[in-house]
Amino acid sequence: MPLARSFSMTSLSGMLPQWDEEDLPVDNLLLFEVAWEVTNKVGGIYTVIQTKAKITVDEWGENYFMMGPYYEHNFKTQVEACEPPHPAIRKAMDALIHNGCQVFFGRWLIEGSPYVVLFDLAAAAWNLDRWKGDLWASCSIGLPVHDREAGDALILGSLVAWFFKELTDHLGDAPNVIAHFHEWQAGAGLILARARKIPMATVFTTHATLLGRYLCAGKVDFYNNLDKFDIDKEAGERQIYHRYCLERAAVHCAHVFTTVSHITAVEAQHILHRKPDVITPNGLNVKKFSAMHEFQNLHCTSKARIQEFVRGHFYGHLDFDLEKTLYFFIAGRYEFSNKGADLFLEALSRLNYLLRVHKDDVTVVVFFIMPAKTNNFNVESLKGQAIRKQLWDTAHSVKEKFGKRLYEALLKGEIPEMNNILDRDDFSIMKRAIYATQRHTLPPVTTHNMLDDATDPILANVRRIGLFNSRSDRVKIVFHPEFLSSTSPLLPMDYEEFVRGCNLGVFPSYYEPWGYTPGECTVMGIPSVTTNLSGFGCFMEEHVSDPAAYGIYVVDRRFRSAHESCSQLTQFMFGFCQQSRRQRIIQRNRTERLSDLLDWRFLGRFYVHARLLALSRAFPDKYKMDPLVPPKTEGFRYPRPYSVPPSPSASLHSTPHHSDAEDDEDEPYNEDEEAEWDRMNIKAPFVLGGAPGGHRKKLPGEAGN
Repeated sequence: MPLARSFSMTSLSGMLPQWDEEDLPVDNLLLFEVAWEVTNKVGGIYTVIQTKAKITVDEWGENYFMMGPYYEHNFKTQVEACEPPHPAIRKAMDALIHNGCQVFFGRWLIEGSPYVVLFDLAAAAWNLDRWKGDLWASCSIGLPVHDREAGDALILGSLVAWFFKELTDHLGDAPNVIAHFHEWQAGAGLILARARKIPMATVFTTHATLLGRYLCAGKVDFYNNLDKFDIDKEAGERQIYHRYCLERAAVHCAHVFTTVSHITAVEAQHILHRKPDVITPNGLNVKKFSAMHEFQNLHCTSKARIQEFVRGHFYGHLDFDLEKTLYFFIAGRYEFSNKGADLFLEALSRLNYLLRVHKDDVTVVVFFIMPAKTNNFNVESLKGQAIRKQLWDTAHSVKEKFGKRLYEALLKGEIPEMNNILDRDDFSIMKRAIYATQRHTLPPVTTHNMLDDATDPILANVRRIGLFNSRSDRVKIVFHPEFLSSTSPLLPMDYEEFVRGCNLGVFPSYYEPWGYTPGECTVMGIPSVTTNLSGFGCFMEEHVSDPAAYGIYVVDRRFRSAHESCSQLTQFMFGFCQQSRRQRIIQRNRTERLSDLLDWRFLGRFYVHARLLALSRAFPDKYKMDPLVPPKTEGFRYPRPYSVPPSPSASLHSTPHHSDAEDDEDEPYNEDEEAEWDRMNIKAPFVLGGAPGGHRKKLPGEAGN
């Protein structure tokens, strides 16, 4: 199963370790992935299965199928109905249909166009009481009447198990079936299939433990008390004990249990009482650019659009230099503590103090993109954009008159005086435009009218730290409580454009099993802040020798106090503000080079390993595998870029800020040369590689023997 690679001038193509193909005869296998979010966008799992589809279809061809619930609107808009390619699948579907159930088949219209099998839950709901009895008889798990979501999960699971029973009966001994279940909503199907001894290999992936989410939402000291929680009691008090039982039973029934990160593996081992067999990190479909620095050009274009918004939002208070303004952002679900917004706001208060004390001319505009309950756009925010547009129109009309009169004067061989080019009416128009920008209030912190302004966590903390966008503040805050849209009258940009225009993404999460937001920043060449309590942060620390050199700043929230973590985050942001424009461009080049590491073409290998391990456990006579052999990807590390001095602090500006001319001398840099050096010195599993011939280029500041 060759895993093809895309070519990129700016990537570390060819750096990823050579990986021996695992002997998986896909022609004699059928792979099914079962998830609640197949064609049904609810959360992050949708992104996982959607982006992974292309690489899985390339590997498995027409032997790969996804399974999930049927929703009429989603099916009509996202799925092209067709006939199953395998007659056994058609027979299994017919068996369910002849017994009063509705099953739909087609191609999901996403990249890769995978086949999907969708079950209509409403049409089978009349079986719910009987299936609750079957679940109790099989594993003594009872579901309460009031929990509709758990009931729907059982209907889906029962239909999936029924389908697999019919399918395996028609297939016989070959081809064998692998079923991969995601999250507790799909777990009932795995439990029932194993209870009925259906001959197939099973994999179960938890993307975040159910109880872990509930506990962290309650602001408990989660990671320091993992071994102290009374799990059954905690689940019972939150009235999710039956869901927890489904999740735990699925974990223990699966031939192979996987999770998305090492930090979630620690959590799962304590809460679900099984150590994951394989870590399967989440990837992205990385679309590379043919031009070497095209992503840098996209950054400049998108940044200009953000600057236009800032000109309008801060009209009347625009006394800071937009060319020396940096744009930070945090985005995601509005989970104030879990997403680290509390730590971020406190660090911003300290950053504001440092920038004012050092009389720095850098200004930081921080965007909070977190959806909350709102009434409508803030009138003051809309007014700002209207005034900006009016000023733009005024400037253009005066410019046209000015240009025409200047052109005519130059044709006559004259150097015109200002009074001859601009008449009194023009000066009056310009003065009126200037007076229109006068403002007697501070620029608003939020762009919308909040329904719960008094108790909103972000606004309450903004009041506490006193960051009200005053003239003296070097840190300005813009809270945009809606997801971004290119049709917005306020900030007409989609999320990808916005991210490309920012300088730094800040995601100091306390509970983040993976974390797609910093990953999306990385593939777009935008540096980001993450933590060692997020799966992404753990992954980067494992596979990159010096993440900060590549623009990935990892805050320690696991082994440090909240105060120490906040100080570390503040220093990261302050150090970033001290960088020159050239240093930021170099860092963006390095960040973008990490995108190959997050591509499914690399991370899909962990899923291949999990499937082979499941087959070896389900069918030991047919498939052999040493369970102690780790995946070939373990031990792989990106080296420190050779142009970074040995001391991390040496690559940052000291205070006071030194000139760009000094940067050119102190930090010699060549993008192609550095990427080539990284290729030669990549640390493959258990090998510390060097340049050919046993020689390597000395690091700057490194003494000879």
